[in-house]
Amino acid sequence: MSEWWQGAVVYQIYPRSYMDTNGDGIGDLDGIRRKLDYVASLGVDAIWLSPIYPSPNDDFGYDVADYVDVDAAMGGMPAFDALLEEAHSRGLKVILDQVLSHTSDQHAWFQESLTSKDNPKSDWYVWTEAREDGTPPNNWLAAFGGASWSWHPLRRQYYFHQFLRTQPKLNFHNPDVVEAVLDVLRFWLDKGVDGFRLDVANSYVHDASLADNTAVPKEKRSDLSWSHPARLQFHDHDWNQPENVAIMTRIRDVVDSYEDRLVFGEFAAGEKILGQYAGGDDRLHTAYTFTLLDAANLERSVFDRYYNRIAGPVEDLFPCVTFSNHDVARPVTRWSKGRDKAQVAKLGMALLMCLRGTALMYQGEELGLDDIDVTREQIRDPFGTLYFPHFKGRDGCRSPMPWAPDVRYAGFSTVEPWLPVGPEHPALSVSTQEADTESTLAFSKRAIALRKAHRVLQTGDITLLESSNDVLAFTRSDGSQTMTCVFNFGDEETNIDTNAVLVKELTLGKASHDAGQVTVGPLGVFVGMNAE
Repeated sequence: MSEWWQGAVVYQIYPRSYMDTNGDGIGDLDGIRRKLDYVASLGVDAIWLSPIYPSPNDDFGYDVADYVDVDAAMGGMPAFDALLEEAHSRGLKVILDQVLSHTSDQHAWFQESLTSKDNPKSDWYVWTEAREDGTPPNNWLAAFGGASWSWHPLRRQYYFHQFLRTQPKLNFHNPDVVEAVLDVLRFWLDKGVDGFRLDVANSYVHDASLADNTAVPKEKRSDLSWSHPARLQFHDHDWNQPENVAIMTRIRDVVDSYEDRLVFGEFAAGEKILGQYAGGDDRLHTAYTFTLLDAANLERSVFDRYYNRIAGPVEDLFPCVTFSNHDVARPVTRWSKGRDKAQVAKLGMALLMCLRGTALMYQGEELGLDDIDVTREQIRDPFGTLYFPHFKGRDGCRSPMPWAPDVRYAGFSTVEPWLPVGPEHPALSVSTQEADTESTLAFSKRAIALRKAHRVLQTGDITLLESSNDVLAFTRSDGSQTMTCVFNFGDEETNIDTNAVLVKELTLGKASHDAGQVTVGPLGVFVGMNAE
């Protein structure tokens, strides 16, 4: 028997950009609560909330100052309690983002840890002496630029951080730290949340010997690597340590002690490590990598690689599939390449709903939103501030959700938002698309409904069929039903031999089936049920 999350559709909400109800230009939990009827109308099973905890917002919530409270700017704990209750009343499960690898430097744990080398929390973070010449202990580089070590004059030591210097790394070699973060999970599970998404889940444990990372050979360095110096080294000592797996087991044990809950992880690594961290009864329930999130083009080879890497070595893993989130350019931005954006958005949504795995979709994906273009003055993301103009950061995908076309700021707020509304987004607003049966939103609802109507699309096996790189064709089968899905990523009509009689379930663009052959036009989709 499958679990509720297997094949479910999870809708990620970035609270700062969803709906502002208190007039400060920043989204809040009451805004999400007021839009729950809309969320439920999509047909999704759960919402995943990006961090809502107290934070100085150096990294917009991914620098947590208190794990067991809700930021006052979000409405505080009463607003969360109301949101949780109303979501559950609509049949929506609530999943919280947990950033357990590191905290804000404003967290009480770090504030105590930095006071001395012998206080009760002195070893809760990763501290080390300088080398004789005053330099850091090794060559580890932070993802957001510079060394992974910052000096603190009070302790006269360096502390480790994988991102910003204001995000000190917790020391998971300390059993007290492990127990503390498990207690955080218990706190929220006791409140009734339905699960967690673990941020950078393969980064919890570091190599205690502090050995240098290995350099990436020059012939393997991409243009992106040169823009992001941390990618010039293999993170073989500050990420992906063997001891990390045991932490996942402890987390799974806690989550499984509550009925019907889910924990899944983000892994900034290839699929080959997923079997260590997810699947079975002693690891995370499921997980995702950036293979599909970073895909710059719609190509069969991307999906072939993804599923071939998961199959076999990770055979007991039910994966996640996701094209979009708060960290990457939106699918329309990556894949349209001058072509019809609405058509690309619809194709992407149909594909997401037909692939094998728990589907993670991101707010605005159902509308076909693209990234906004930000100026240097508009950048809020510290990642973008560091590397502008070579890399503008993640603000482009975090723009405010457009709710109406004929009001200021597209109905997101009554004052200037923290990020600008995309110039094309009012025309793509929820109210506009709800009135149009041919809109991207209407198509997205049909695609989600198709998945919900057929268990084979939720949990069935996937078999990729032979095709050119511009076409992705596959079957989904569970022993009792088989569906055939054909997606034409190219600009020319294509034909696929199926040797099956198909009953049409969903199409996009020119798409038909006759005499054992499926014909699909440019950016077209055909999904059919194999007749008995």
